[in-house]
Amino acid sequence: MGSLSLEMDFEPLPMTPRSLAMTPRSLARRRLFPNVENKKQKVAPPGAGPRKNLELEVMEPGLKNDGPSLDTILVNYLDTLTQRVNYHLGYPVNICYDHYATLAPLLQFHLNNCGDPFLQNTVDFHSKDFEVAVLDWFAQLWEIEKDQYWGYVTNGGTEGNLHGILLGRELLPEGILYASKDSHYSVFKAARMYRMDSETINTSVNGEMDYSDLRAKLLQNKDKPAIINVTIGTTFKGAIDDVDVILETLKDCGYSQDRFYIHCDAALCGLMTPFINNMISFKKPIGSVTISGHKFLGCPMPCGVQITRKSYINNLSTNVEYIASVDATISGSRNGLTPIFLWYSLSAKGQIGLQKDVKKCLDNAKYLKDRLQQEGISVMLNELSIIVVLERPRDHEFVRRWQLSCVKDMAHVIVMPGITREMIDNFISELVQQRKQWYQGGKAEAPCVADDIGAQNCACSYHKIDYIS
Repeated sequence: MGSLSLEMDFEPLPMTPRSLAMTPRSLARRRLFPNVENKKQKVAPPGAGPRKNLELEVMEPGLKNDGPSLDTILVNYLDTLTQRVNYHLGYPVNICYDHYATLAPLLQFHLNNCGDPFLQNTVDFHSKDFEVAVLDWFAQLWEIEKDQYWGYVTNGGTEGNLHGILLGRELLPEGILYASKDSHYSVFKAARMYRMDSETINTSVNGEMDYSDLRAKLLQNKDKPAIINVTIGTTFKGAIDDVDVILETLKDCGYSQDRFYIHCDAALCGLMTPFINNMISFKKPIGSVTISGHKFLGCPMPCGVQITRKSYINNLSTNVEYIASVDATISGSRNGLTPIFLWYSLSAKGQIGLQKDVKKCLDNAKYLKDRLQQEGISVMLNELSIIVVLERPRDHEFVRRWQLSCVKDMAHVIVMPGITREMIDNFISELVQQRKQWYQGGKAEAPCVADDIGAQNCACSYHKIDYIS
């Protein structure tokens, strides 16, 4: 069996005037599928609607195949995704990165970070060096010393929530899990998986935890410890639960620090808030923080970062002789590529670059909110949020075209780093045009969303008149 050569398998293309004019994705397409470069592809025209299911089947090599080749199928798929990037508004994924080609040679190797990130394996095909560098960076961001924390790169925010809540359960076996009704669905999944008693806390109209309801339920269950999920940026409305108010509420209700555990689900905003204020800090008595790496920072694969206090992790640690390591994670085998992508992105951007991204996204979110408001469309934007909530578009095709996430009569746009003013303008222009057709002649009216986003943000016929008067 021959050896793999980085130089031969990924030989750079010659720099010609044509190649210099190509986009990074075009260069990747040409490198990966050289045999179909000059063939005419059946590509959807610019601005086409959502892609259809491909109805694929696995091909058997050597058998006659009348359909398109493997490379042709992949090229068409790549071209479709490339076009649809400009209509990706509703979900928190940063798809604005061009370093995938630089890291592509790593795909030759199976990189598996099983076990404790801080312990080396007997096999060399891992990326724990990169993983620890990423963890150290986040530990500094969230103000905890290197010798005081433990963490790992997860497969996403859900795994981080499962891990953080499990830590709380192991530290306080009789504890009750408290989480707002706007918490991510994985929090309540954790309660079911771990057979934990739980209390759902009401929220205000903007999605933030109702602290008076938290207080009432803490007092009601004062004989049992509290495990509290704090959401730093709720999934749909982008509301931020106030850690300081929650800590003060616990103190007022008579909970000492050995009788509560706080897990911070900061999937989207955990990389944003440190550049605005230091609400996430291990200088406060919190137990764990998790973020999603593929969201604000950006990564081709789902991933996340989970940080907790080193003194807590022994409650989960198990020696595994087979891998010559200690296991304290949720998953066994872990993707060794993601820590390298995270390390590369953090190193390329740095804190200054991330701060610029935060400002850009906040400015663009306000721009979108103001433009929608000017057009008489119901809209809400929480402070320190990049999630713009608006009335749900009437047409399902419009929702699918712009890949919007919807709940009840609401939809939202998440203004990620890759979303430009041009994309925002195109979205608004099309939405305004479509609304004229949906509500032409008064046969239908825009939905009233006062109960969902507040009467002051609702532009339905009733509340618009009421607000003006």
